[in-house]
Amino acid sequence: MPGLVRQLATLDGCTRPIRLAGHRTEHRIDTATGEIGPALHHLDSNDLPAGDLLVRCGNRRTTRCPTCAETYRRDTYHLITAGLRGGKGIPDRVTSHPRVFATFTAPSFGPVHNRPSAAGGRTRPCRCGRHHDQEDATLGTPLSPDRYDYEAAVLWNAHAGMLWRRFTIYLRREIARRAGLTQREFAQHARVSFAKVAEYQKRGAVHFHAVIRLDGPAGGGTPPPHWASAELLTDAIKAAAAHATVAGPVLDGRTHSFAFGRQLDVRTIKGTDLDGGTALTDRAVAAYIAKYATKGAETATGTLDRPLKFVAELAGLDISPHAERLIRTAWTLGARKDLEHHRLRAWAHMLGFRGHFSTKTRRYSTTLGALREARAQWRRLQAAIARGDAPPQPHNQEQEQEQDETTLVLAHWVYAGTGLSPAEQWLSASLAATSTPEGEVTP
Repeated sequence: MPGLVRQLATLDGCTRPIRLAGHRTEHRIDTATGEIGPALHHLDSNDLPAGDLLVRCGNRRTTRCPTCAETYRRDTYHLITAGLRGGKGIPDRVTSHPRVFATFTAPSFGPVHNRPSAAGGRTRPCRCGRHHDQEDATLGTPLSPDRYDYEAAVLWNAHAGMLWRRFTIYLRREIARRAGLTQREFAQHARVSFAKVAEYQKRGAVHFHAVIRLDGPAGGGTPPPHWASAELLTDAIKAAAAHATVAGPVLDGRTHSFAFGRQLDVRTIKGTDLDGGTALTDRAVAAYIAKYATKGAETATGTLDRPLKFVAELAGLDISPHAERLIRTAWTLGARKDLEHHRLRAWAHMLGFRGHFSTKTRRYSTTLGALREARAQWRRLQAAIARGDAPPQPHNQEQEQEQDETTLVLAHWVYAGTGLSPAEQWLSASLAATSTPEGEVTP
C-alpha cells in the first residue's frame, strides 16, 4: 500500500492518468570502446504497485481534469508574466517596452440576450425587455433563432485563426508606416512580440485576448527604438484590426468574408483599469489571460468537451438548443466537399474553431515546454533523493550533450488504458484532500 500511495502521489491529483505497460533501462557506454556496461537503472511496469506506469494526462480542460488544467493555467500565468516583468531568461528591461492588452471580438450574427451596460456601472434592460442576471442561461442565445446567422457564426470560428495571422501581418505594416520605414527596414529596427489566448463568448463565437509588446530587433533583450510608444502601438493595432479581412467560401451563391467586430478594446498595461476597477498590472493581465487558457466552448456555451462520432449522439446529451444548433450547423457544413479542409465535423464540438487556444511569438518569453522540462527535472531530483541516490549535479548544455552521448536508454511502452481503478481513485482523492497547494500564482 505505501508503494501505491507513493506512485499515486506523483500524479499530483490527476484524475485521468494514462496507463503505460513496458520497460525502460539505462546503460553506461564506454565512448572509447563502444562497450555497453551494466544497467544503471531499470524500470518495469510489472514491478510497479499499480501494475502500469501512470502518467499525468496533461489535459488543459477543467471539465476533463481539473488538476492538469490548473497546472496548465499556472504555466500560462508564468509564461505571460515572464514576457511582462522579465524572468525565466527574459531581462527585466521588458517592463519599459511599450505593452498593451487588447481584446478582439467577433462581428454580430444576430441580436442575442445580453446585459447592456449603462453609466455608473449599472445595466440596462435587454432588447427583450428583461434585466438578465449574470447566471441567466438565456444570455448569449439569439432573440430570434430562426433569424440568427448560424452558418456565418460557425464559419467565423473556422476562419478566426487565419484572421489573427492576417492581423499580425497588417500590424507590422502599420507600425512600419508610422515609423517611416519599409517592412524590410522595420525588421532591422523593431520586433512585435505577443501572447494571445482564445475565449468563447456565451453566444459561441471565438474572440481573442492578447498582450502585444514592441521590442528591439532581437526581441525582449534589446531596447525598442526611440519612436516606439504605447500610443503608436495602440494606433497601429486599431488600424490593422480594421483592415484585416479573410475571404471565406461561396455557399449557395452567398459570399462570406470575415473581419473583427466593432468592439475592439486596447489598453496600455499599467495605464488604465481592468474589470471593475482592478488595476491593469502585469499580474492582473497574466491572471486574466491564464484564466481562459483552460476553458473551451463547453465552459461558455454549455456544449461538448470531446469530439462527436455521430451527430445522433446529440439526442442523448444535455446541451442548450443554441449550442446544439451550432454543432449541427458545423456538422452539416462539414459534409460539403468545398469545406473539407476545415474539418468541421472533427471540430463540431468546438463550434468550428480548430486553432490553438494559447499561442505566442518565439521571442515573447519562455515556452510551455521549457516550464514542463524544469518541473520534470525537479521531480527526477526528488525521485533520486527518495531512492537514496546521489542528486544529479547541475551542468551546462555542453555537459548535457556529452552525458546523453554516453548513456544508452532502451525503452518500450504501449498504451494500456486511461484512468484509475476504484481503489486507486479513493486513494488519490485522499491524497488530494491532505495535500497542500504549491503556492498561489494569481493575485
